[in-house]
Amino acid sequence: MRADKMILQVKVYNSYYKTFEEGNVAILDGKFMYIGQRGLESFEAAEIVEGHGKYMIPGLIDIHLHIESTMVTPATFSYGLIRNGVTTIVPEPHEMANVFGLEGIQEMMEASKDCVADMFYGIPSSVPATPLETSGGEIDIPEIDALLQTGEMICLGEIMNYVDVIRDPESKTNRILRHVRENYPELIIEGHTPQLLDLDLHQLIYAGIGSDHTHQSIEGMKARMAAGMFIEIQEKSMTPEVMDYLIQEDVAQHFCFVTDDVMPDSFVERGHLNHIVSKAIGMGMKPEDAIYAATYTPAARMRMHDRGTIAPGKIADFVLLSDLEQFDVEQVYKDGLKVFDKFEEYHQAPVKSCFPAHFYRSVKLNPLTEQDFTVKLDVGDGAHPCRIMMVKDGSTFTSERIAPAQVEQGELVWEHGEHGLIATFERYGKNGNRAYGLIGGDTIKRGAVATTYSHDNHNLLVVGHNKQDMILAANTVLSSQGGFCVVENGKVLSHLPLTVGGILTEGPLEMVAAHVKELRSALLSLGYRHYNPIMSLSTHSLPVSPALKITDHGLIDVNAGKVVSLIVEPSEI
Repeated sequence: MRADKMILQVKVYNSYYKTFEEGNVAILDGKFMYIGQRGLESFEAAEIVEGHGKYMIPGLIDIHLHIESTMVTPATFSYGLIRNGVTTIVPEPHEMANVFGLEGIQEMMEASKDCVADMFYGIPSSVPATPLETSGGEIDIPEIDALLQTGEMICLGEIMNYVDVIRDPESKTNRILRHVRENYPELIIEGHTPQLLDLDLHQLIYAGIGSDHTHQSIEGMKARMAAGMFIEIQEKSMTPEVMDYLIQEDVAQHFCFVTDDVMPDSFVERGHLNHIVSKAIGMGMKPEDAIYAATYTPAARMRMHDRGTIAPGKIADFVLLSDLEQFDVEQVYKDGLKVFDKFEEYHQAPVKSCFPAHFYRSVKLNPLTEQDFTVKLDVGDGAHPCRIMMVKDGSTFTSERIAPAQVEQGELVWEHGEHGLIATFERYGKNGNRAYGLIGGDTIKRGAVATTYSHDNHNLLVVGHNKQDMILAANTVLSSQGGFCVVENGKVLSHLPLTVGGILTEGPLEMVAAHVKELRSALLSLGYRHYNPIMSLSTHSLPVSPALKITDHGLIDVNAGKVVSLIVEPSEI
């Protein structure tokens, strides 16, 4: 019998029994044809690969992530994925959609077509995430219909505005959900339900939301599974308690591993989904179970019935490992063809400009001056109770603190005090909005940082302790059409230009990783105390992540879903 390729003497992972079985594998036309004891006496193979007893597992599948969080293009991202054994992903490009709307999604899809890794896109459902921010683009029912008619979308991406789903039957989010349920009843709907329990949680599930990828507690995870939700475990949810539960209880069908957001330096130094699998094994999960949660269950969740297992008729995406415990990726095959070998050269092809010209001119904001960081308040002189956004290591959530701040001659006195200033400026040339707040906790203690990589609206976000540093940081970012800049004492410590939409660079992965590592070091040198200071900072403007955030509309009480004032009214105390 003819075969294109025979892989001899490998320990093959059987997803259906979660076991390894020694044998041979025949591949024909990019698919697995045979797995068993028969060898060259039964097959006439064009190519023979000696497996030498290595472990063969399906290509890893990540069903919840945002390419833009890594700040690189799909081609660069694919290059990084393949060497880490990840052959299929389901990205949701809501960052690019927030900047460019429908066109942003279409261009990301176009840029993915020639990638080695398969990319099946989810439709961003929350663009903008709430009505309480200004974004460059919007996704509503007409855009969703247009995307679904292409036949290329695999799911409706995470429903982020859970407050509106619960409280406002006529909200945009609920209109979208009703439209999808009525017109596309089979479409998978992904969710974002942080800390919700009981009736609130069940209302979201009732509305059609079938999964959650946010930070899990034992209580929250059990409540979600009990109500039929599928759980997507990212690294920050891998606490000892959560992992012990996943290991000990019979819940393998109800969860998978995902990455969500991966920083470029982490991508280079630690890996991708393979890092999550390796960590799970290191925390006591059997390798067979960890592999299952990164191959079989994510494929099942997204109804990708053609992959996720090594079985006849399935796409021949697989990884060869010499050691399960270390989970060291030695070879990667895509559609039966070798695309990575640890012992052979693997270089990224030069990235060419692949986006329309206006994608490189999206930041429409004039240089800022001292007046832009002067906060005028219509109150009398003296100390006033103010809301402070408190940053805390270990989470991208913030908390609200009430503390006094001084007002003199109608201006907030904030320079060189206990708390820094946080400001955001609308960058699309739509309304000129800006907003101000105070920030404390585990954030920078001096200098300034500015970025357009501020989720999800990507307006200009500036945090600092003096006006001059804030001006320099902001204007450096504006001059490069987006990016990050960290400043101290009038000196730029780190500057990462992100010229595509203010959120992506076309630089090679290793170079971007080095830039980001420098950026992280600069933030830490200014006193930032956080396991991921870049993501922490970038989510200060995310009004769907508890508890006090800021957009161009003002300070946002996330749980209440409304704008609140900097100065606390007496009736609120």
